Amino acid sequence: MTSPSDRITRVRLSSVTLPLDTPVSDAKVLTGRQRPMTEIAFLFAEIGAESGHQGFGFGYSKRAGGPGQYAHAREIAPDLLGEDPSDIARLWDKLVWAGASVGRSGLATQAVAALDIALWDLKARRAGLSLAKLLGAHRDSVRCYNTSGGFLHAPVEQVLDNATAALERGIGGIKIKVGHPDARVDLARVTAVREHLGDAVPLMVDANQQWDRPTAQRLGRALEPYGLVWIEEPLDAYDSAGHAALAASLDTPIATGEMLTSVAEHAELIRAGAADVVQPDAPRIGGITPFLRLAGLAEHARLQLAPHFAMEIHVHLAAAYALEPWVEHFEWLEPLFEERLEIRDGRMLVPARPGLGVTPSEQAREWTTDQCEFGGGSR
Repeated sequence: MTSPSDRITRVRLSSVTLPLDTPVSDAKVLTGRQRPMTEIAFLFAEIGAESGHQGFGFGYSKRAGGPGQYAHAREIAPDLLGEDPSDIARLWDKLVWAGASVGRSGLATQAVAALDIALWDLKARRAGLSLAKLLGAHRDSVRCYNTSGGFLHAPVEQVLDNATAALERGIGGIKIKVGHPDARVDLARVTAVREHLGDAVPLMVDANQQWDRPTAQRLGRALEPYGLVWIEEPLDAYDSAGHAALAASLDTPIATGEMLTSVAEHAELIRAGAADVVQPDAPRIGGITPFLRLAGLAEHARLQLAPHFAMEIHVHLAAAYALEPWVEHFEWLEPLFEERLEIRDGRMLVPARPGLGVTPSEQAREWTTDQCEFGGGSR
């Protein structure tokens, strides 16, 4: 028996600005390449179907690019009207080619991501399944680590307090930022955190692309005794050869990939042997459809997976990855949604609610700076 087809009747886009309580600085700020982050721009997509089912997805941009994502999505979203929402792969291609003159990576596909994620959310809701179950889950919970408490703007004493609070909440690992212009500061902070946590707690560090090759090699060797789970983004995101050399020479695994914006870029990373841990970001590479393509490549190469940011999406995608993954905990996005993810015994539980299991909050509506709707009687 074939399932009846459906039809997209409405698409609503919202530009939402999330303010951060404290300006956030990592190594990119300390090297003068970026300014402190004070807000995050979100693109919300809500898709309604003739059957009455609805789907919700989102993308984001830090520091710059949010208005551009919203503008591009506004141009291509009408192309979904009248389409069967189950045909997600075909619709992803249609949306990407609609804006192909500005490229098939970067901002163009990031605008597609929110729509693609909404289509997957709709499909899972229609099936009455969580997204993880729809994709074929390997597990009902995923190891999680906290990043938001370890930024470089925070004094080391605050980082230690934040780590304690995260562990008490049930989070399983701690990541701190490195890449300070003075390497001695990095080593002192890592030493303090490792001594505070003890040897049993998983610890990661993230240089946010701010080391050159000699610095990464020296500090990578200096960090070996700390038993790190990984060193993240030690080099420029596009330096596959440099990352591959580090991965071959160090015992500590190398993690990277969050800044890449297409499957093709990740495929080059994998081909070069440049990462032990791949860190794709579904909103950055164009949504769930390309994420699944990349996950297949990563699994074939037997690589670890640790998706970047957006835990509300990535807990489902990590749960569907064959090898035991990690998911990143940031509490920053929690005010945007009515629901909260549950964390217990070092693991993030996959929501049993249909779809992503999240809905926009009233607070998110208040932070909406622009909105447009196609179909549904309005244009």
